[in-house]
Amino acid sequence: MNASLRGRHANCKSTAADYAAVNAGDVKLRASMTDARIVNGPSLNGLTFAIKKPGFYRYVPQKLMNTFRFAKNPLKLSYGRKREDKRTVVDGALVFDSGSQVSASYMIGTRNCKLKYSYLHGGVTTLEPCYDLGKNVWGFAISRRLYDNVFKATYHTWSKNLALEWLRNHVFNGTFKMSASVNLAEESKDPKFIAETTWELEM
Repeated sequence: MNASLRGRHANCKSTAADYAAVNAGDVKLRASMTDARIVNGPSLNGLTFAIKKPGFYRYVPQKLMNTFRFAKNPLKLSYGRKREDKRTVVDGALVFDSGSQVSASYMIGTRNCKLKYSYLHGGVTTLEPCYDLGKNVWGFAISRRLYDNVFKATYHTWSKNLALEWLRNHVFNGTFKMSASVNLAEESKDPKFIAETTWELEM
């Protein structure tokens, strides 16, 4: 039996939450809380319980995937329909080598089309510029791996939002994630901080 514990805290009260999930055979038990506090006495606001059995309610999406050769490079294509609005989405990725690829996502019948180039430098640093054709805007991301740590920075020109993230994944201590973001278009420019920890336990 496996158990997963996660705690999440932010300087924005509306984003604070905790949950615990236990996998018992083919049944998953989950408890979650929002705005959980132990200072000045325990508070269990927003406490909920859920029982889930995979396959009990089953939805099989319509999705096709295939790989072709384009100029001797693999071109991966997928075609599927979104369940929410029943629109058709086509995704593609042209792989040049193990550290360089161009990907695209297009929702048929709309102007929703995004292009992204991913480049891995030295096996540890990833650069990812992204262009949204529908909004005519750019986004940029850079990440670097250092042992068990991944440091990432992203910036979106349409929202003027700058975000920094530190992710630490350890086989014994679980996962720790710290992120900070600030909207440079706001006059106050108050940063938002989120800390999240996950433990995976074997019982």
